[in-house]
Formats: sequence, C-alpha cells, structure tokens
Amino acid sequence: MKKLTVLVPEDLLEQATRATKSGITPTVRMGLKLLAAQDVYDRLLNMRGKVRFGLTWQEMRGDE
Repeated sequence: MKKLTVLVPEDLLEQATRATKSGITPTVRMGLKLLAAQDVYDRLLNMRGKVRFGLTWQEMRGDE
C-alpha cells in the first residue's frame, strides 16, 4: 500500500462517491482499477483480427 495526497475537484469527487455509493478510498481504488482495465481492453481490441486459431468455433464447442 502507498499513502497519497491527491488534489481533486470537489464536485468530481462527490459525483464519483455518489456513483460508487462508497467512501473516498474505495472510490479512488475503483477508478484506478477501471483505468488499468481500460488499458488491457484497448490492447485486446488492437489485436482484433490478428490472432489465428487452429480450430473453428464449432470444434472448440465440440459440435464437430
């Protein structure tokens, strides 16, 4: 864990805590997790159409 001092606009913090229905610390943690996840989603989207599979989706399901 790392303790931080962060300056944020009060109205933004109020909106975020209202949206999460949590306190400041859980809200900030959730925001950081969402940003980290967004980076992973963006990298996955960039791979779209570039991954080749050896099986069809029917073979993966066991339909064939």
